[in-house]
Amino acid sequence: MSSQFFGIAIDCVDAAAVANFWAEVLGRQTADHPTRENAAVLVDDAAINGPRLAFHQVPEPKTVKNRVHLDLITAEFEAETDRLVGLGAQKVRDIEENGNRWTTFADVEGNEFDLIAG
Repeated sequence: MSSQFFGIAIDCVDAAAVANFWAEVLGRQTADHPTRENAAVLVDDAAINGPRLAFHQVPEPKTVKNRVHLDLITAEFEAETDRLVGLGAQKVRDIEENGNRWTTFADVEGNEFDLIAG
């Protein structure tokens, strides 16, 4: 017996708003009928762009740094940075280390994620 990876669940205040943000970021569709309580961003048919993302409303707001975050990678770093900001992401910090470059962003509810230059 074994388990299979199904997806990532993320706590939030407004599941539909966060799911819509991530659907735009990833170029995916949300599951039918997203609500403030529950929403999901579906995997594309090729399943090459990462797992299913589920968002679930919780009563408390985010108060500390994420223990788990999403990493995105792009060959068009500056253009993708501008696009993410245009979708509502906020830049948290820019990092260049050992020849690598990435920016940490916060999504529409403050959840951190990284954009890696690649």
